[in-house]
Amino acid sequence: MNQPARITRPATYADVLDAPANRVAEVIRGVLHTQPRPAMPHARASSKLGGRLDRFFDDDDGDGPGGWWIIDEPELHLGDEILVPDLAGWRRARMPAYPDAAYCTVVPDWVCEVLSPSTRGIDLTLKRDIYAETGVAHLWFVDPDARTLEAFALREGEWVLIAALHGEAAVSVAPFDAVSFSLGVLWP
Repeated sequence: MNQPARITRPATYADVLDAPANRVAEVIRGVLHTQPRPAMPHARASSKLGGRLDRFFDDDDGDGPGGWWIIDEPELHLGDEILVPDLAGWRRARMPAYPDAAYCTVVPDWVCEVLSPSTRGIDLTLKRDIYAETGVAHLWFVDPDARTLEAFALREGEWVLIAALHGEAAVSVAPFDAVSFSLGVLWP
């Protein structure tokens, strides 16, 4: 379960670095949150989605339109917030040089959170708000239990639902609407 740490001062990057190695640590609104590594259905959904998008949008072998960096669990430093989404993507036109650091300070163009019982509440509220505040253009939520994908676009500072898919539906959703694949590849 997601555990906010008992710190009486605003949490810092030092607190993230001091967190146990077997937990994912984030600083959200000044509070250190740690959670265990994801369960297997969560990990599969994230891995399969990242692989599909990488193949078409990040690889340079010509399978798709390219032009992106697609990264699993990047550590994002967005102002005072330190977040670790399941997946994030940057258009290479906006971030031409790949960072040579343990974290990235450039706001992603796309973020995907795979919902788990332990992170669902924070992903759907606090992190969603921070992604909007910092200008992430596209946000996807994948729910392995419900077998759904909900995609949002940021318009005038507000999230607008642009797709809600279930089961084996064809995924062709902005910003990755140049290709299509079955949502079913994410599920065991």
